[in-house]
Amino acid sequence: MKSFFKAFCLALISFLVVSCNNTYVENVDRGEGYYFRPGYPELRMVASGLFDIENQAIIEVVGDIVYGSVVFKKVNNRFQASLSVDIQIIDKENPESTPQNLQFPIVIRDSQPNIVQSQRVFSFNRNIQSSPGRYTVNVTLIDNSSGKQTSRSADVIIPDPDDITPHITNIRVLGKELEEERTGFFPVTTYDVQKSVDSLRLEFQVTNNDPDNPLTIESRLLRFRSDTSIANPLTYYNYPTASLPYKGIDYDRFEVIQESRRTLLQPGSVLIQFWFTDLERGNYRFEVTSRLDEDRELFKARDFGIKSPNYPAIRSARELAAPLHYLMDDDDHEKLMSISDNDSLKKEIDRFWLSNVKSASKAKQVLELYYQRVEEANKQFSNFKEGWKTDPGMIYILFGPPLQVETSLDRMRWSYSYNMSRFEDNFFFETPRVRSEFYPYYNYLLNRSQQYYNVQYQQIQRWLNGTVLRDNL
Repeated sequence: MKSFFKAFCLALISFLVVSCNNTYVENVDRGEGYYFRPGYPELRMVASGLFDIENQAIIEVVGDIVYGSVVFKKVNNRFQASLSVDIQIIDKENPESTPQNLQFPIVIRDSQPNIVQSQRVFSFNRNIQSSPGRYTVNVTLIDNSSGKQTSRSADVIIPDPDDITPHITNIRVLGKELEEERTGFFPVTTYDVQKSVDSLRLEFQVTNNDPDNPLTIESRLLRFRSDTSIANPLTYYNYPTASLPYKGIDYDRFEVIQESRRTLLQPGSVLIQFWFTDLERGNYRFEVTSRLDEDRELFKARDFGIKSPNYPAIRSARELAAPLHYLMDDDDHEKLMSISDNDSLKKEIDRFWLSNVKSASKAKQVLELYYQRVEEANKQFSNFKEGWKTDPGMIYILFGPPLQVETSLDRMRWSYSYNMSRFEDNFFFETPRVRSEFYPYYNYLLNRSQQYYNVQYQQIQRWLNGTVLRDNL
């Protein structure tokens, strides 16, 4: 009986903790990922509910289209892509109502031939008048030349600005790049923020229609302790369970970067903005709270990660040098990364490829394939760190996409042949924590083994001598 009572109490405590955490987690916005599919147009999208200067509720829909993911045709000595965008807004509180629809064409023109491979983006922005409520926003991008399409969805909540109960809208993240063509601040459409973004502006709106009760808003920016290491070779020991690479990101350990308090004395809707410059690479949460009484508290948060300067693309010499870790021994790679001059670093990277592959034309093909896989790994396996640094990212870069993938709740197998019993052709991954609203990342770790020594060595040699263009695993 005592053991039953003890188990019951523990279950009750767990239920109460989870119930409280659910309320907390539901108000944490983590942005979106990349949703990369080879051959399909790449669309990154964010939707926000806010109020304009006349206090009219609107839904802002922002999309980024990757140039290199759409089909360009040469028209009058210029490269041109023809696209269509379809925005559908569904009222979640009244699903039987007719959805709002907005369609518009996009034509991208450029005279530079490298636009067909560029990882830069074309951005569009639409503000759609709406009413307070809960909505699902579906955005479909159609490449008119290929007929292929990509769809993304987001949920939006617009509070009632006339409600006597105070509200906080979702937090928007906007960035500014001083060296880019885009001027001013632009909405960030993913969880990841490029390090080249010099300034971040986080903004939200607060409604309070009770003149007798001023509203105090507290905010703080947190930086979580998280893994930033490059994946270990296939033959190393597995990560210890107490290590940070095993845990991935530790939400219980953080540094408070900035905190502030502001009291709103006047009733109505107020826009509040915060600016941050030159944040270090890492994982952050900007949270806003307001205590209404002993039992009620307003809470909103926005998570984001600062990645490499051109993420998920690879452009700078340092970005090109870092992933060579998988083809070099530790000492040589450390020596390469110690070169501070960008021109000298770029020359050393070129020398590395040419001295190994020997043929200049073949070396160009090999390095293009290598960095293509690095960028694809960033888009497919990005989590709390760059996708190329993860264990699946390492395997994808070295061996390419698997022939077959099998996944269960916490395990994954990549097969590079139809022979499931041949150990050398199969890679096994496990995740310490299943992805959930409390831990929103896939952190698959490779089951390492000395049996992979020959497989790893031979594959690295294929890259270094150029035969990877003909043979893989």
